[in-house]
Amino acid sequence: MKLLRILTGISVTLFISSGFWGCGEPDSDLIQLSDNHRAKSLKVLRAGLRSVEFWPSMHAAEGLTLGGYGNEVVTYLEPKLLGEMDDQKRCGLARELVRAGKKEYVQVMLDILASDDPHGHVHAAESLYKVGELGDGSILRRRYKEMSNVTLKIMAAAALGRGGNPEAMAYLRDQLNHSDLNIVRIAGWVLARIGNEKDIPALQRARDNADLDLQRVFHQHSLAALGDEEGLQSLLANLSSDDAVTRTYSATFAGDARALEAKDQLIVLLDDENLDTRIRAAQSLLALSTSPTADHEEDIANLVYTPTDENPRYTEGSVLELNDGSLLFAITEFFDSGSDFAKAHIIARRSEDCGLSWSEPRILQKNTGGLNCMSVTLRRLPTPDSPQRIALFYLQKNSHSDLDLFVKYSNDEAESFGDAILVTDMPGYHVVNNDRVTQLSTGRLLAPAASTPDVTEVNHFESRCFISDDQGQSWRAGKEAVDLPQRGAMEPEVIELQDGRVMMIIRNQLGTISKAHSTDGGETWSEPSSLGPIAPEAPATLRRIPSTGDLLLIWNKNVDPGASLGGKRTPLNVAISKDEGESWILERELETDPNFSYSYPSLTFIRNRAVLTYWVEDSSKRQWSTKFRSLPISWFYR
Repeated sequence: MKLLRILTGISVTLFISSGFWGCGEPDSDLIQLSDNHRAKSLKVLRAGLRSVEFWPSMHAAEGLTLGGYGNEVVTYLEPKLLGEMDDQKRCGLARELVRAGKKEYVQVMLDILASDDPHGHVHAAESLYKVGELGDGSILRRRYKEMSNVTLKIMAAAALGRGGNPEAMAYLRDQLNHSDLNIVRIAGWVLARIGNEKDIPALQRARDNADLDLQRVFHQHSLAALGDEEGLQSLLANLSSDDAVTRTYSATFAGDARALEAKDQLIVLLDDENLDTRIRAAQSLLALSTSPTADHEEDIANLVYTPTDENPRYTEGSVLELNDGSLLFAITEFFDSGSDFAKAHIIARRSEDCGLSWSEPRILQKNTGGLNCMSVTLRRLPTPDSPQRIALFYLQKNSHSDLDLFVKYSNDEAESFGDAILVTDMPGYHVVNNDRVTQLSTGRLLAPAASTPDVTEVNHFESRCFISDDQGQSWRAGKEAVDLPQRGAMEPEVIELQDGRVMMIIRNQLGTISKAHSTDGGETWSEPSSLGPIAPEAPATLRRIPSTGDLLLIWNKNVDPGASLGGKRTPLNVAISKDEGESWILERELETDPNFSYSYPSLTFIRNRAVLTYWVEDSSKRQWSTKFRSLPISWFYR
């Protein structure tokens, strides 16, 4: 800990290669490590993990995880976290356990950051930044806005900025002009990881203005990480410094800068007299010999599920990140026809490369209905007894007058599920769209449903929420439903607003998206009104972006009153609201081809990206594919 304080001037500000969720083509430029040098690097890290020096031990844990040995880290560190009382050390332990796949320990860092005791606040914010975790973003956004501690504000901004928050990024860049050169150094240290080449001139000025050698070294290494050639040459020279602190930071940044030229010097540093230098050298050697996991700005898009004559429709999907970082993408697979009443079950594929490629499908929920099972929602809904519990919601359709939502729970990362629990506990035909179940800040679960006694004889819907206040074990209908003219209030979505109200958005036949509000957690509702954007008779999706707190809307911006469904389900648009749905800005088009329709979107946020799915209908063939799309949050603010 003494060395760390010398390096930073604060209790923690050490940023290292973080294994963030990266989504681009891997870098083919790698160093080749001999078996002996790889073994020696691992020996250094394993010895470092068991060191009595706490923070070097955490650095070694990181190196082992990024080298593919996270199981060793979990085995060694998990008992230590359970017995640790110091919040700063708890943050370090939780951080490395999360990095190694134990996502349930994110809550440890969030709880420390939310506490009244400031002892661990900086560590918590920094640790959340390092592992790319925001929770729902509310605690970090609050710390960023309210705290006067500049270091804490920078750490919170780092986490939010990596998550795509443009305001946080602007704040970080402003700190390069701070009168306190230590603050400048910390801001530059962050921007080395989440900035870009446009930050190089400001960092060059910071380097030239530094009044201490160590400050200058920090900026040199930050420049190297951003691709500055002069910075890289300085980094390489610093690897041979007489100063242990400089060598340590050079070894750290060699991995960040993808400094392949540093291989031989790093091998020499495996025998350095300083423990942390040895650990950082080993970590960078392993990092440089494997494909990097740096953040990317690419738009990842592919048709994951494509139709055949036997299976003409793949629609209504949901995506969940598993603890190992892979993605689980569930969908409804229909047989023989594209009708809502055709035979169907729910299948899923996994991706271990952020959606670039997918496994063969497996059945996630077999058809237990008289007609089909469809419209999946995947959610992680932890309980004290099951901190990583996954919920699988799905519709079971027996007839035109019997459609219900069920839920099953898994405690083994969706490998198996328990018995089904009925959610829509009342007679009728209850439509709950894919990816719709919501958990409020109170813990209450809401399943928004559009209900009718019989879809063919009545075909008029009212929207209400089915509610659970016991962690999803039992459900009941809310007290009131929302109604609208013509075919009524269809396919609702709900979201909690910052003032505690719940807003429902509703498909209708009125040429717009309707909204209603609840002040009692989804029990009763206001009279509906327009959300604003024009829309055909099609579902919309509304979620809150964790890093900014803004609302993100996905919908079809098109109206033709004389056409079927009130107009085509194209284009597919997105827009941002900064005032809780009162107005919409920064509108962009996701899809524009008039020969296809795009509908039934799902949306989740994974690290600094928005992960979407939606159907792509070829009306000429009456076939439906489903597209996976992964976009950096920054895309929505351009």
